[in-house]
Formats: sequence, structure tokens, C-alpha cells
Amino acid sequence: MELSVVVSTLNDRERLLSCLDALAERTPASTEVVVVNGPSSDGTTGVVRERDDVDVLVEISERNAGVSRNAGFEFATGDVVAFLDGEYAIDHSWYAAIEESIADETPIVTGPVTGGPVGADLQSPRRVAGRSVSLFHGDNVAFERSVLESLDGFDEYLEEESERDCAHRVAGLGHEVSWAATMAARCEVGTDGGRADPDWGATYRSLSYRLAKNYGLRPAVLARTAGSALRDGLSGVRRLASGEATPTGWVGDGTDVAANVTRGLWDGVRARYADRSSKRNPNGLSTRHDRAVRVYDRR
Repeated sequence: MELSVVVSTLNDRERLLSCLDALAERTPASTEVVVVNGPSSDGTTGVVRERDDVDVLVEISERNAGVSRNAGFEFATGDVVAFLDGEYAIDHSWYAAIEESIADETPIVTGPVTGGPVGADLQSPRRVAGRSVSLFHGDNVAFERSVLESLDGFDEYLEEESERDCAHRVAGLGHEVSWAATMAARCEVGTDGGRADPDWGATYRSLSYRLAKNYGLRPAVLARTAGSALRDGLSGVRRLASGEATPTGWVGDGTDVAANVTRGLWDGVRARYADRSSKRNPNGLSTRHDRAVRVYDRR
């Protein structure tokens, strides 16, 4: 197995260094490391260029995880490509978990991340419009190169959760996703505490877009979107009752959700007709080649 690891980072120098140290210690020397940085302003470029264990440093100007992953994939050469966020350091068993999964002819493998944002349960597939979909961590996942090429990478329309859209497209192409508890990654450097409030508009534009793009405007799509919005709205009511939220903020969030659901559904339908192929990706890897602002390639 020839492994390339694409590490995405943004103004997180200290945890990135911990991530790179773990990769150097816990993967074979032949592992190719591609760091995609940007747009950072904390001196990340300088410290990465000083290291001899980073093969390629790609500087980008867009704060978009899909753009970052696609930019890294453009420069990766391995037959297996892993994506890792720079805030995570891999466990000693991480590489072996990928190698075992690929040897078992499972083209995509993901594992747990700890110390980061709390996400959904990814071990159990879910049914969406009659399709079984296995989600995966975009910050800790490995693909066979041929699978990524058949998907044309990640959809860069999405400001967040482009990995969820990718999971729907993976299911549409019939690829299997495996979960390996030993493919673990964790935050080894603490943060100063606190977490930003969710951007409900971006969240619901992403949800409605990926559902409309992958399944069309069928009743199941509209029901799933409305049901999710209702659950989050009721959660907002509970925060309002407990004094954790204000009436103005709750109303503003609701208005933002409604506007972005409408926009996401419209853009999703347009994207569905823009790319009627099985990959469903009109904003993918092949659509542009100007992601990198600067590249430092020492290979």
C-alpha cells in the first residue's frame, strides 16, 4: 500500500505540529504527507517548511474543507489517500487499520476522533430515500484513489459537511465503507475552551442541497429536511425557556434556516441537472485547477 495523507490546517499551528509528529512516528517512512494550509496567519507556513517530513505544502485562500481536501488530493500520488484534520494526532494502530481494511478490499475506512466536535453516530448506516448510507469522518478517513477519482473528489459548493454529501454519492455508486475502532485520532494539545455557536443557515443549506442534489425533490427529502428543522427549533425553544437564548436570536435563526433551506433546495436541484452522471458532482475536483495560491514541493 502506498499511502498519501492530506492534512488540512487553518490557524492551528501547535496542534498541527503534534499531528505531524505522530504521523512521522507512527507511519512508515514511505508515507507521503501533503499539508494544505490556509489561509492561516499564525506562522504555519514557516514551521511546516522547516520540517523534512512534509513532502508538499499547498497554500490556499479559501476557508472551505472541500476545497482543502481536493487541493491536497491534486498533489497526492499514493494509491490510497487519507484525509486528516491537523488538530488530530493518530494512534499507533491507525496505519495498520487502513492497511487491513484495504487488504480486505474495502475501499473506504474511517475511525473515531476524540477531543473535537461531537458528531453523529457513524457506525450504523442510515436509510435515506431508500438508500443505505454509511457516514464517515471527513477529518479521519482513507479512500482508494480510484474511488475518489470516480467521485471527482468533494463538492466544493458546500461550506461545511462536504463529507456527508460524499457519503451519499459513495452509497449511490455502491462502494462499501468500513468502521475501524483502531483507526483512531485524537486531540493531544488542549484548546482555550469554548465553542462557536452553530451557523444554522450554512448547516441547513448544506443539508437541503445535498439531499436535493442526490435524490431530487421527493417527499422523503422534504420530510427529512422539515423534521430536522423542527427538532432543532424545539431544542431552541428549550434553550429559550432556560434563558440560554433570546427571542430575537431564536427568531433570527428560524428566518435564516428557512431562507437557506429554500436556497439549498434550489441549488441542489440545479446541481442534480448540471451533473446527471452517477458521481453527482458539478463542483468537483475536475472543474478547476486554481485552488493553490502557492506550492512547496520537495519531492
